[in-house]
Amino acid sequence: MSPRRLAFDVLKKMSAGGQYSNIAIDKALASAELSEADRGLFTVIVMGVLERKITLDYVIDRLAADSNKIENDVRILLRMGLYQLMFLDRVPEYAAINETVGLAPRRVRGFVNAMLRAYLRKKGCIEYPDKDKNAAEYISVKYSFPIELTERFISIFGEDRTCNIFDFYNQTPPMTLRVNTLKTSRKDYAAELDRAGIKYELTENSPNGIKVYGASFSRLPKSDEGYFFVQDEASQICVEALGARSGNFVIDCCSCPGSKSFGAAISMENTGKILSCDLHESKLSLVESGAKRLGIDIITTRATDARKYDGTLCMSADALLCDAPCSGFGVMAKKPEIRYKDLTESDKLPKIQSDILENVCKYVKVGGALVYSTCTVFPEENTAVVKSFLNAHPEFVAEDFNVGNLSSECGMLSLFPDIHKTDGFFIAKMRRI
Repeated sequence: MSPRRLAFDVLKKMSAGGQYSNIAIDKALASAELSEADRGLFTVIVMGVLERKITLDYVIDRLAADSNKIENDVRILLRMGLYQLMFLDRVPEYAAINETVGLAPRRVRGFVNAMLRAYLRKKGCIEYPDKDKNAAEYISVKYSFPIELTERFISIFGEDRTCNIFDFYNQTPPMTLRVNTLKTSRKDYAAELDRAGIKYELTENSPNGIKVYGASFSRLPKSDEGYFFVQDEASQICVEALGARSGNFVIDCCSCPGSKSFGAAISMENTGKILSCDLHESKLSLVESGAKRLGIDIITTRATDARKYDGTLCMSADALLCDAPCSGFGVMAKKPEIRYKDLTESDKLPKIQSDILENVCKYVKVGGALVYSTCTVFPEENTAVVKSFLNAHPEFVAEDFNVGNLSSECGMLSLFPDIHKTDGFFIAKMRRI
């Protein structure tokens, strides 16, 4: 199967909803026999069309005489063709057009061909929103983010900062690895990458992270031997802030898919005990299989609702990580479809986050650490939740921490893609006194 045909099939399935891009891409690649170059093209088209859907639809609507009559599958094909013409310099125009037309049913091939060629004729004449008259609409179309989300970001960060953040979200981030220091050192694994001719850089603040460029997971040295796992630097910084040590009992109360539990276990030198919990029992197999691959045997799993009290855990944890369910608006570079979520779905999250924190804090022993984290940049899910918790719980105090060149303020640290080159992320550390 050609990479464009596979991309079309995946985009159609995602259009029906219910699956994240990274899962859909991994599933498709696992069953497809594609060369390394074709795998790359497939991934770029799928991710690019998802990222730039609003911009692409804006152009389609201005090229078509009646865009409301365009069928969904045809619109997906037009998005694919236009994306290649507008954003992929290395794809020749004739290939972008011919390959896209070839995927279309015969009855609409003429229309698809005409639309793509119309873009080449008119691309310098397409009128975009006026930034001076309506900055939010301009930013929405230019960077391909829904107008409601754009307005929300502008209200928090201002127009210029929103453009910087959105620009980062539209770039392809490197794959970030957390080196498994139970088996090797970051220096030694970097030497493996050198020998394999893979471009990389060491993470700036996480002591065991490496960012790799232009290589798939399977191409990385010792990918099946547990020498590393994939974890963004922000998440690695969160684990460093937790400060788990050998012999500790650690609870990761919203753990799946398990990277923070793995990082804590490695920090503990695989000595002590970690309880990794999640609401969905079906997901815990990811934690178990991941731990086995990494050579970690101190992790046990439990399916549990973090909002419901478990008396067996009362004041037992030396350290507890509460990586709460959140809106996810910090990881849109890796999951572009998140940008299209209904913002009202996030309204209920601060209550859920507060309820979880209110319950799991009971598991922290006197002198123990409690870390609350999210992968969003919205303050109502971050600082507001923590400040409310501390006001209600004088037995906990904010505790400042340092990781690399980063220092928290009042025990809280916000990471932003445009500043720190990581996922958007929030970390708060508290100590039970």
